[in-house]
Amino acid sequence: MTSFSELGLSKGYIKSLEELNIINPTEIQEEVIPVLLGTKTDLIGLAQTGTGKTAAFGLPMLNSINPTKSEVQGLIIAPTRELVQQIKKQLFKFTKYIDENIFVEGVYGGEKIEKQIKSLRRPTHIIVATPGRLIDLLERIAVDIRNVKTLVLDEADEMLSMGFEEDISKILKYNTDKRNIWLFSATMPDDVKKIVNNYMSIDVVRVEVNKNAQVNKNISHHYIHTQIEDKLYLIEKILKQRQKERGIIFCKTKAGARELSKLLQAKGFSVDALEGDMQQKERDKVMRAFKNEKLQFLVSTDVAARGIDVSNLTFVLHHQLPNFINYYTHRSGRTARAGKTGQSIALIIPGEMSKVIDVQNKLGIKFREMKM
Repeated sequence: MTSFSELGLSKGYIKSLEELNIINPTEIQEEVIPVLLGTKTDLIGLAQTGTGKTAAFGLPMLNSINPTKSEVQGLIIAPTRELVQQIKKQLFKFTKYIDENIFVEGVYGGEKIEKQIKSLRRPTHIIVATPGRLIDLLERIAVDIRNVKTLVLDEADEMLSMGFEEDISKILKYNTDKRNIWLFSATMPDDVKKIVNNYMSIDVVRVEVNKNAQVNKNISHHYIHTQIEDKLYLIEKILKQRQKERGIIFCKTKAGARELSKLLQAKGFSVDALEGDMQQKERDKVMRAFKNEKLQFLVSTDVAARGIDVSNLTFVLHHQLPNFINYYTHRSGRTARAGKTGQSIALIIPGEMSKVIDVQNKLGIKFREMKM
């Protein structure tokens, strides 16, 4: 098994990783880190969520920073504020035993822009940002990304499916002659290919792990036949059977997530909702409680759950299957992270078996019926 030392990382970074109990590199880290440490290149990294992509791009980016220059040298674009916060925190932890000070700032919507502008006046080497907030800052001339050497697009497929294509194109038009793009994605739909063709080098390095699987191989996929009126009873039964486990229940709509959460709270379950209309303060409170294990279960919409990285989730439950195939990939990717196993369970009403077959065929996975 390859070690981080063999990949070319310095002792300070290795010590930080060991303290975080990251001992051996994952497949994407093993493939990507030596390339990005050794060459200035554009790179496409295709891997599922939960496979260690943040360290795969974060460690080489930190390694590329010249701390004596107070300019912004690295830029990471991510789809949600939760993911921005998570990446910033991870980069900070990676630098614990590094002699030089590398300063990272996170900017995202839902927080006062004036506060973020003030933070950016301090020396900043790396910015982690959501696309919309970065555009706001650029338009106010509150941030300078002309000297960025490395630009990372993390969860590129999610960002484009959320409607950020125009914002990303605007950002990518800055300093095209100076920087390399590292694009990471779980899937490669046409709009991601368009970004690659328009903005990345013709000799871009492409790294793909689990080539034959669009979904993490450590996830088992199940369906349960039921009726609409029996879904609540069935969810209660599943949660009661998993009293020592943690998981996320996905709903298609914000109203549906709120309603289901209230019904489960009334039944005594440790659960709360996460949905797009929530104020940032409420959202942060729910996510903090879930990450700190004060909440056992979360009911969420697809958009609200993007970027959530919570360890030890053993299952995801689909109140309804999503409308889009890549949503299924990202939903199920909340479990079985960092080499662990997990279950993805869909509640199916009469007439929906064709949806299961469609997901199965398009993603190359196998569903098994679960009896309750």
